[in-house]
Amino acid sequence: LTRRDRAILRAVAGGRAELVFGSEPDLIIDGRCCCDQAAAHRLAHAGLIAPLDTATVGERVPAGLTAAGTARLSA
Repeated sequence: LTRRDRAILRAVAGGRAELVFGSEPDLIIDGRCCCDQAAAHRLAHAGLIAPLDTATVGERVPAGLTAAGTARLSA
């Protein structure tokens, strides 16, 4: 993980993030678009972050770390 990846994971772990649900989920941190959506997509597709609720395409939902995300952040 890069330093930016770790920062994103810490923000998600801290409850500061939302995902805009879709095939390429966009990450919102502290109410603003994440500056590195490519990293956000990579972390989501790697199964490290995921929406905490079910949603329809385009809907914002809280983001959370998966068990794999928690393990990677702790490593």
